[in-house]
Amino acid sequence: MSISSIIVDGYNAIGIHHGDLRKHRDSLIQALIDYRKRSGHDITVVFDGWRGGAGREGRSIVGGVRVIYSGIGEKADAVILRIVASEKRQWIVVTSDRDIAHSVWASGSVPVTSEDFLRALERRRVLHDDAEEDDDAGPVRRGNPRQMSRKEKAIERALSKL
Repeated sequence: MSISSIIVDGYNAIGIHHGDLRKHRDSLIQALIDYRKRSGHDITVVFDGWRGGAGREGRSIVGGVRVIYSGIGEKADAVILRIVASEKRQWIVVTSDRDIAHSVWASGSVPVTSEDFLRALERRRVLHDDAEEDDDAGPVRRGNPRQMSRKEKAIERALSKL
């Protein structure tokens, strides 16, 4: 498996309608750390800090995962687009925001919905935890009989790397 560069829109992945955002942020970061340990992928997660916080963009590395909080007046979306544009590589961008997804396609990277990414994380964790139980699994059935578009194929390739 090749190493991928993944950037995650943090609040888009966890949702913002939780009582304890800090708990959910920490839980997502821990899941990404665990995933990074198993996969080796380069992972960045970006959270909105534009309404409060330190005033300027905050960056840290936690367990090998780059964690960024946008500065006051800047949303995580803007930070994500800036990183994708400035760090010239093909990114897998985890967001369900259509505007971000459109910009990501235009930059040559691949957007993956938060829901698909979280399912892939869970599947990967379950497969990792239960690897010895898969010996009697039947053949894997693939696909839809219809021809996929280039974008659909790119998303499938990105998901298969996760």
